[in-house]
Amino acid sequence: MASQDRAPWLLLIHQLPPQPAYLRVKIWRRLQALGAVSVKGAVYALPHDAQTQEDFRWLVREIAGSGGEASLCEARFVDGLSDQQVRALFDAARDADYDAVRKEAGALADDLAAQPERRAESRKQVARLRRQLTQIAGLDFFGASGRAAAEAAVAALEASVAEPEPDGNAEDCTDGGAGLRAFRGRTWVTREGVHVDRIASAWLIRRFIDPEARFAFVSSQRGTPGPDEIRFDMYEAEFTHEGDSCTFEVLLERAALDDPALQVIAEVVHDIDLKDGKFGRAETPGIAGLIGGIVLAHPDDAQRVERGAALLDDLYRYLRDQSSG
Repeated sequence: MASQDRAPWLLLIHQLPPQPAYLRVKIWRRLQALGAVSVKGAVYALPHDAQTQEDFRWLVREIAGSGGEASLCEARFVDGLSDQQVRALFDAARDADYDAVRKEAGALADDLAAQPERRAESRKQVARLRRQLTQIAGLDFFGASGRAAAEAAVAALEASVAEPEPDGNAEDCTDGGAGLRAFRGRTWVTREGVHVDRIASAWLIRRFIDPEARFAFVSSQRGTPGPDEIRFDMYEAEFTHEGDSCTFEVLLERAALDDPALQVIAEVVHDIDLKDGKFGRAETPGIAGLIGGIVLAHPDDAQRVERGAALLDDLYRYLRDQSSG
C-alpha cells in the first residue's frame, strides 16, 4: 500500500489479566497520557503517524510484559463510526481537558484577587497549569476549540504572578561517568526518525560514555546487529526501555553516572517521551518545544542529533551551575 494511502487510524486491542489489580489503572493512565480514545470497550484509537505508532508499540510491549495480550492494527472505518465521528471523540476529550484547566485557572485568579499576598506562593501552581496545558496541546491532534480559552486564562495568570528571573552564569561541562567502558569505540545503532529519547541518548553516549561513538540510523525492521554495533532505543536492543524507564534513564543507570544535572535531564526526557507527567519539571515544556522545533527543521537524523547535542550541552551547563550554586 502506498504511504499516501495508508489507513488513517491505529487501533490498540488489548486484554489485561485480572491480577495485579493496579495494572488496569496503570494501562488506562498510559492510554490517557497518549491521548488515545476508546472506540469500543478495550479498543483504543490514535491518528496514524510515526510517533503514535511508536507510542502504541511501546504500550503493546508493556502490556505483553505484564501478562496481558495486545494487538496493533492499521484501520479504516467503513461502516458504523465515520472518520468525522472519531475526530469528534478526540476533540471532546481535549475540550474536557482544556475546560478543566480553564476552570482551575479561573479559581486561582479569584483567590489571588482576594489574597494578593499569595502571589509568590502561587507561582508553582501557575507553572503546573502551564505544564498541564502544554501536555494537553501535545495531544490535541485536530485542534479542539477549547484551547484558546484555556491559553488565555493561563497566560493571564502568568502575567499576574510574573517576576524578572535572575541571570545565570553557566560554566563549561566537565566529563563524568566511567561506566560501560566495554562499549566504547562502537557504532551505536538506533531507529531512524529520531526524537527526544534517541536524541538525548545519543548526546549522553557521546558526551559521557563513548566519546568516539559513531551513530547509524536504520529501519525498525532491521535484524541482528554487526560485530561492532550496539543498538539503543530499538526493540530487542542492548539499551532500550525497561519497565517505566525510557532509554536515557536506562543508559544513565547502567553507566553509573551519579550527576544531579543528568538526573534532571533524565526526568525531562522521561516526561516528554513517555507523556506520563511523572516528574512534572518546570523545564519540560520548553525543552519539548525546542526538540519539536529541531525535528521539524531537520529531516536528517544526524543533524537532529547534532542540534540536540548543542541544546543539551547548554542545558547541562545551566543545571550544573544551579546545583553547584
